[in-house]
Amino acid sequence: MSQLRLAHLDDHDDNNAPRATVRAGRRALILVGNPNVGKSLLFGALTNRYVTVSNYPGTTVEITRAAATVAGEPREVIDTPGTSGLIPQSEDERVTRDILLAKPDADVVQVGDLKNLRRTLLLALQIVEYGMPFTLCLNMADEAQERAIEVDAGALATALGVAVVPTSALRRWNLDKLQRAAVAPRHGRAAVQYSAPIEEGIARVIDLLDGAGTKQISKPTRGLALAVLAGDTTLVSHLKSHYAKDVLRSLDTVRQEIEGRVSEPLAYAISRERLGAVDEIMASVFHAPALSPGGIRDWLGRISVHPVWGVPFLGLVLYAAWLFVGKIGAGTLVDFVQNRIFVAHINPWTIRLLDMLMRFPHHHLLTDGVIAPEYAVTAKLTSMEMGAKFLHDLVAGPYGVVTMALTYAIAIVLPVVATFFIFFGILEDSGYLPRLAVMLNRVFRLMGLNGKAVLPMVLGLGCDTMATLTTRILETKKEATIVTILLALGVPCSAQLGVIMAMLGPLHPAATILWLGVVGGTIFIVGLLASKVLPGESGDFILEVPPVRVPKLTNILIKVAARTEWYLKEAVPLFIVGTLVLYLADLTKLLGKFQSLIAPLVVGGLGLPREAANAFLIGFLRRDYGAAGLFAMQKAGALNPVQTVVSLTVITLFVPCVANFLVILKERGMRAGLAMTGFIIVYAFGIGVIMNYVLRGLGVSFS
Repeated sequence: MSQLRLAHLDDHDDNNAPRATVRAGRRALILVGNPNVGKSLLFGALTNRYVTVSNYPGTTVEITRAAATVAGEPREVIDTPGTSGLIPQSEDERVTRDILLAKPDADVVQVGDLKNLRRTLLLALQIVEYGMPFTLCLNMADEAQERAIEVDAGALATALGVAVVPTSALRRWNLDKLQRAAVAPRHGRAAVQYSAPIEEGIARVIDLLDGAGTKQISKPTRGLALAVLAGDTTLVSHLKSHYAKDVLRSLDTVRQEIEGRVSEPLAYAISRERLGAVDEIMASVFHAPALSPGGIRDWLGRISVHPVWGVPFLGLVLYAAWLFVGKIGAGTLVDFVQNRIFVAHINPWTIRLLDMLMRFPHHHLLTDGVIAPEYAVTAKLTSMEMGAKFLHDLVAGPYGVVTMALTYAIAIVLPVVATFFIFFGILEDSGYLPRLAVMLNRVFRLMGLNGKAVLPMVLGLGCDTMATLTTRILETKKEATIVTILLALGVPCSAQLGVIMAMLGPLHPAATILWLGVVGGTIFIVGLLASKVLPGESGDFILEVPPVRVPKLTNILIKVAARTEWYLKEAVPLFIVGTLVLYLADLTKLLGKFQSLIAPLVVGGLGLPREAANAFLIGFLRRDYGAAGLFAMQKAGALNPVQTVVSLTVITLFVPCVANFLVILKERGMRAGLAMTGFIIVYAFGIGVIMNYVLRGLGVSFS
């Protein structure tokens, strides 16, 4: 077949894949692929609805599933974490491999980046070796076309023995053809011919496993044998659950014997020979023009990772974030929603409605303006002095559900969150975040980390709870522990960060510089000390940097809509719960007692009003709620510039929200989680006290 340029590919079936008949029930269709290949976008295009997210059993790795109809057939579509191979290097990769082992008869769609065919084929050959029927989806065909990359899809299909379908999930191009191929997957026939010792080892391992396992396990494959020979320790639990101990001992003996006959580590030899087979296929099906520097996107890609110019570039990014989120979101939009909608309409209407409801039950109790005797008891029970006042304060009082909870959640925080999500979506889709990891790798090395740690910390700006879960991408327990501490201590979530930017906006720029300096210095110093104290070593820094892309508006809007929906469902109820806690605490006088209890610290140590204690109390439910309370105090004139900077520093460094706290306990264990929390509380208030006395002693006013 002649070589096909992507621009001319259409929807006809080049591979003549037979269509499968409708099966009873919902057969699993598993999406598997390297990171950053558009797998989740393809999942959304295939399913559209009925999505459920849950942790894979025994792990904190989230798996997305959805019931869908694919090419007219019912399927349960499963989106697995990105993986570079089937010998896992992280918990994410292990979950993907385990799902494939647990569902050997499932339909598999491997999603790959057409521009990076070598990496895609390396995973494809491993799937072939595991004997799983699959379809190869070469995604991002639109980007390949822009770079004049050519692929012979027919020749590749012949070489692998499976259907190969170029697609663009972003533009929804060729997805119909992919669906038809996905429900009729094929077993690949491209097997790597390894050197004689390795082939002998494969045969001996398969011979040992064949018929020796439990009834539940499928026939052993070349892929499983190669994983055993490569010394994949993550297979131990799987093998122990299906094979006797003497079989496992025999497997270890075979591995040692074969490794003794190879002049290099057996795992390395297997990878090298597999890569050789990949390169042979690449030579006949893939063509890319020689790279030539030029173009604005190439220039941006180079300057964003430059050791010198990358720093001012980052400064421009942060300045743009401050203008968009701090000025437009936290300034213009918050003022409009709060003053023009809530203060001018919603809150007054709520109070009027309550007054009407309070008057209505009493009309039938009056005779010529006098309460009828038979209704005296009822009138007393429903009087404004009792139930009416309680209901009024609960809904529209100082700690009312409408006047405080919804005003904070919708009028103050939501505009900030939405603008931050838009800006963060642009950074994601443009490919800047991996470049930031590369640029900051040297700095993070000083803290016993590497550039990969940037990714969960940047994600922490969206949500610290989710970011804490993503620490599993780090290769060592030491790195994951350090990043967990830094996330809880010094990385504000998007909603809190937006409120902080709104409060710092009216102040002198020195106030923002001081806040950034203290928080950034805390992250560096605590990270440095933790790297010295905690045992263990740092992992290697291996990260693929995608090309610079022009973000697509519709894709960003979809992300913003999904994240905003999450905020409304997850955060707003907690705002209401937090307000009810404050209301009940005020009603029972516990709030006043709490304020008195920590008054020496809040008033004497931090130099803040007594009411600021409420922000720290409620901030444990949600960080942004605490910050919103401080924002309201600032707008009411209750905080001067120095108090604003001190309170913002403390609330940023303060103990994470309850959701993050629970995730820390789950990820790091009860003892380590409680120790982290205790340290954070002491450190946050200690820094606040020092800042208060130093700033006042120096006469700083930020005016």
